[in-house]
Amino acid sequence: QADEDSDSSGDNQQLPDVGAAAQAARLRVWDDVLRQLEAIDPAQLSADNQVNLAVYRPQIENLAAAVRLRAYEMPFNSDSSFWSDLGFMARRTLRTPAEYRAYIARLNDVPRYFGQQTDNMRAGLKRGFSVPRAVLEGRDGSIANVAELKDPTAAALYAPFKQLPAQIPAAEQQALRAQAQAAIRDKVIPAYAQLLRFYREEYVPQARTTLAAEALPDGKAYYQQQIREYTTLEMRPEQIHQLGLQEVARIQKEMDAIIRQVGFKAPAGQQTFPAFLQFLRTDPQFYVKTPQELLDRAAWIAKRVDGEVGKFIGTLPRGRFTIVPVPPEIAPFWTAGRGGVGTYWLNTYNLPSRPLYNLPALTLHESSPGHSLQGALAEEQGAQPAFRRENYISAYGEGWALYTEKLGKEMGIYETPYEDFGRLSYEMWRACRLVIDTGVHHKGWTREQALAYLREHTALSEHEVTTEVDRYISWPGQALSYKLGEIAILKLRAEAEQALGADFDIKAFHDAVLKQGSVPLPVLQQQVRAFIAESK
Repeated sequence: QADEDSDSSGDNQQLPDVGAAAQAARLRVWDDVLRQLEAIDPAQLSADNQVNLAVYRPQIENLAAAVRLRAYEMPFNSDSSFWSDLGFMARRTLRTPAEYRAYIARLNDVPRYFGQQTDNMRAGLKRGFSVPRAVLEGRDGSIANVAELKDPTAAALYAPFKQLPAQIPAAEQQALRAQAQAAIRDKVIPAYAQLLRFYREEYVPQARTTLAAEALPDGKAYYQQQIREYTTLEMRPEQIHQLGLQEVARIQKEMDAIIRQVGFKAPAGQQTFPAFLQFLRTDPQFYVKTPQELLDRAAWIAKRVDGEVGKFIGTLPRGRFTIVPVPPEIAPFWTAGRGGVGTYWLNTYNLPSRPLYNLPALTLHESSPGHSLQGALAEEQGAQPAFRRENYISAYGEGWALYTEKLGKEMGIYETPYEDFGRLSYEMWRACRLVIDTGVHHKGWTREQALAYLREHTALSEHEVTTEVDRYISWPGQALSYKLGEIAILKLRAEAEQALGADFDIKAFHDAVLKQGSVPLPVLQQQVRAFIAESK
């Protein structure tokens, strides 16, 4: 399953072909695969292959639907973009001269790649299929950072050439450096400059003034497909909205209980909850002065988790993770942190917006037992096919990571009521997403309505409230996966606890969830129920 993003790795000499003709060719392949899958009778398959089919088919359906709906005409959102994603290419380890030459070939290919993306965006603008204008301001900064460079060696994309492996002869090192500098000077920088002109002079002025996904051409089908892809469930927007409101009301009661526990008294004439949020957002005790202090505290939390995780999960991965700051060129619009196999990126930009009371929940979610642990375990499932090991299904991955925030309470990771409030604030944030995503994309909410809703219900900083809401506006459906996935795992755990009583083993239950790799929620339900039956 060659997803187009995978083309930019290893020895590949080219960036992905994203032109309309290549997209149509992809669709023909996906449609042919779907026809072949249709002909398979699941009853004739082994138990393992029945699961493989149930995981694989939706992957192909989503790939085909994205091309059919021409989602490639909107190749960026306020959170992620094709031009920023190139930076990750520079963070892969290169070892041989051949790998360095392939990397230089990809640098030389940037003008073609950007040209195709620009053609796609023009086609999108023509039919009213674009990122909403309301979230475009300032997003060109990451293009300008490269477009305005005078020195090619200052580009983040030049990083792999600063220190080449010693086994490459000195003369060859010199030649590789010269070729890389020429590629960045003559191809990369001009391509970014051209993209910057297009962004400022064409894209922003012509971008749509609506916000809702349902306001796009074929918008109802587009939004429903985004829900299907990100949640793996057949739920309607209204259903999700109502569930979100119920969760918000439930979590609010738990937050109010902590405010009473710490004995907080609001100043005269002020309501307690907003006054408490204001106290959290402004009291210096909750903030660090330097990026290193934030990294140090995250490392301390992660190390304490290390001492507890083996009591809750039976099979731990061999893979470890490191903690690094989010690269400065993407930090202003990135989330507070992001975790994956081998790395937990912590955002040290704008420290007054990074409160310490949120850090335990964030660290559990992004590193261990959240994303870094789950991803490493998935990669180590040697018997599974690559489309299971290397795949990421948002409802499963984000659902598990959000579930681990709650698990942190059982693990004793939250040391103060404020940190526990931070955990609840994070859970409330994910419940608010159900309300805001469907509010904006289905009910026609304004950006101001969405900002006010998130600001009034969570202890997130103003910077985070804004970047988060802009992310939901420009990335329909993705924000729904967290809470819906977590609810599914919590329900399955309650089911297992009830069915097994005194025989319920928390480590075995977590192993049953984690050994799946990344699966749609209906498959997870089926697998965990099989585990319950076996345990009986």
